[in-house]
Amino acid sequence: MIEEEAKAYMFPTSKREVDALGWDYIDVIFFSGDAFIDHPSFGTAVISRMLQYAGYRVAVVPQPNWRDDLRDFKKLGEPRLFFAVCSGVMDSMVNHYTAGKRRRHNDAYTPDGKAFQRPDYADNVYCGILRELYPGVPIVLGGIEASLRRVTHYDYWQDKLLPSILVSSKADYLVYGMGDRPIVALAKAIEKGQRLYSIPQIAYYSPRRTTKIKKNVLILNSYEECLKDKVTFLNNFNIIEREANKMFPNKLIEPVGDGEIVINPPYPPATTEEIDLVHDLPYTKKPHPRYKGKFIPAYEMIKNSINIHNGCFGGCNFCTIAAHQGRFIQSRSEKSILNEVKNMVKDKSFNGVITDIGAPSANMYMMKGKDLNICAKCIRKSCLYPKLCPNLNRDLKPLLKLYHDVSSVPGIKHAYVSSGVRYDLFLNEKGFLDETSYKYFYELVVHHTSGRLKVAPEHTEDHVLKLIFKPPFSYFEVMKKAFDKINRQENLHYQIIPYFISSHPGCSKGDMLALSEKKSLKGVNLDQVQDLTPTPMTASSTMFYTGLDLITKEHIFVEKNLNEKKKQKSYFFRK
Repeated sequence: MIEEEAKAYMFPTSKREVDALGWDYIDVIFFSGDAFIDHPSFGTAVISRMLQYAGYRVAVVPQPNWRDDLRDFKKLGEPRLFFAVCSGVMDSMVNHYTAGKRRRHNDAYTPDGKAFQRPDYADNVYCGILRELYPGVPIVLGGIEASLRRVTHYDYWQDKLLPSILVSSKADYLVYGMGDRPIVALAKAIEKGQRLYSIPQIAYYSPRRTTKIKKNVLILNSYEECLKDKVTFLNNFNIIEREANKMFPNKLIEPVGDGEIVINPPYPPATTEEIDLVHDLPYTKKPHPRYKGKFIPAYEMIKNSINIHNGCFGGCNFCTIAAHQGRFIQSRSEKSILNEVKNMVKDKSFNGVITDIGAPSANMYMMKGKDLNICAKCIRKSCLYPKLCPNLNRDLKPLLKLYHDVSSVPGIKHAYVSSGVRYDLFLNEKGFLDETSYKYFYELVVHHTSGRLKVAPEHTEDHVLKLIFKPPFSYFEVMKKAFDKINRQENLHYQIIPYFISSHPGCSKGDMLALSEKKSLKGVNLDQVQDLTPTPMTASSTMFYTGLDLITKEHIFVEKNLNEKKKQKSYFFRK
């Protein structure tokens, strides 16, 4: 844990707050599309605390007004080092629009859920304003919107390919993925006036094209070539995804216009010590005092939750987690997690209930390859599909111990798991994989389910599941039988809440009809369903745009008509 004397200030958000700290300069000014919540579930807080820990003065301007005289962009003046920009926890277009491209009327990341407090394509808008007002100050982009738009990508809302966001935003640097390590390295290099182009996990635009092929460098097809041919774009995506799934990927270069986008390889997966540091920083775990107790929906959802690891090796085609956090699991130590739990108990507002001991996939804690040398050479996108990797150490005992130890902390009444779990980690169509698998599932259901167990079969039809990269529906049916049996034995009245998706490439109305008529789903609550929103830099969005299977390059059915997409979703609600 960080020593008590290292505890630091709350980040100022106004000139008055800067003056109260007695500052005569600010190193980094952070513009964010979200309300500022000082909690490690929010990237702006993590990056700000990491920079603070490294000795830099950071101010945050949350949800600046871009419509008026731009006073929010002017009130703090120029930073000593750079402006940091992030549209928020979500891509601003996903935040604003449904899969049917209808405008949403609320925003969970804004006080009182008020909508329209950030612009469409927020990164571009914020950067454009800053570039005009402060042409000589470096701009560093980060967060999910920037990270997943770092290369040529399909934009669902404009229905066309767009170049890297570095082109449209005119930012100087882009930090992709989990930015805690690259942002500090970038700040130190800028401060010392060093060359920045070798820093891992950053991307930048170069006005000149590479003329000489170098070792460990891959040159992609250009943006312009991708515009001309969908197969060329598909080939680019396959290379990018393959590299993202490697332990030691190559540098990528994507030509655009007269120049090129350069994407440096990422840092190696974070060690337990490195991820502990991020979570042990002195977060208040509260919204900024400027909000004076206003209700912020996203905060209320996560305020009593604990994240236990980053990364996911599931490889779902519609998911952005691996592209952003990486395929390799980066777990916190039990000591760090228990310290967080003990600090939660000290908070007078805490009611004794941890709402989620979770992660992208809640049951991958401490899992990794048995032989990391094999992992270092592997290019599989999933350790689970089409079959469990024989090199995967899927030992569930560390997670069972963690559940027990968290629940044993004085003051903890319940410790629930509300994140989704991957049931293909502990069973298949024949049943549970071993004795520990059943023990884990029993413990999860009886002691760590608040009444609703969340799982994600995604669909029922095998040919659709193959394109989603998920196991056969028979796995879910095996799990549901076990769940129902435990419910009966323990006299529980819990529900299983399956997540399903409609309009995925390859899915027709006939497939949705078949899903709706599945006998094993009778009586199951289907309220966690979604129509596919093709988000940038996913396999599903690439299939949606090209109409091609990524592996065979054969044509597949893709429903693009918004009314027909709506009809597909309606099958979830057939009585």
